[in-house]
Amino acid sequence: MNEQEVLDILARVGAVITDSHIVYTSGRHGQAYVNKDAIYPHTAATSRLCRAIAERFAVEDIQVVIGPTVGGVILSQWTASHLSTMLGREVISVYADKTRAAIDDEFNNIITIRPPFHGFLHRKRILVVDDVLTTGGSVKKVVEATRAIGGDVIGLGALVNRGGVTAAAIGLGTGRLEALVNLPLDSWDEEECSRIGPCSRGVPINTDVGKGREFLERRKRDGS
Repeated sequence: MNEQEVLDILARVGAVITDSHIVYTSGRHGQAYVNKDAIYPHTAATSRLCRAIAERFAVEDIQVVIGPTVGGVILSQWTASHLSTMLGREVISVYADKTRAAIDDEFNNIITIRPPFHGFLHRKRILVVDDVLTTGGSVKKVVEATRAIGGDVIGLGALVNRGGVTAAAIGLGTGRLEALVNLPLDSWDEEECSRIGPCSRGVPINTDVGKGREFLERRKRDGS
């Protein structure tokens, strides 16, 4: 499956939003958004996308697939199922818990892998999967947590790489990063947005996706 075919699927399920005013998880502002939550209700589309990820790693003798909650759980299940069919043996699917916790007055993603899963990962060949890569920070923590319990991370498969994330940036070492679509999207910090971005043109902030609602609530609290 090539990039255009993937983009066609994403567009068909309404997962690509353009000409809007989005506040991303990082706090930066932009005009486009990949709404991963629009993909998962469509099981046939999700299966096709995960099969494409599985095909990229079919020669790597993957034994376990792991993804971060929430979307990564679905990707892990489908990708492991397709790899099982391709390899003629069971490929295990597990997940890493991703929670938000306040550290030094800032909210950070905390990644943990539950002890019952440790035995499935120790000394196994692991494929990490995720949906949309922006900074790669969360998935890097999945890689680190997997290696900390003895897993051999062979690579990362993603639906969309929208932040230009590299294998080196997430600590893959000799492992491969394969994204079905590389879709760089312009973004600005809050000050830049007020000068040259959608803020400067008075485009209303989208509160349906991203962190727009939280951004507006914070501005209201701050009186700005």
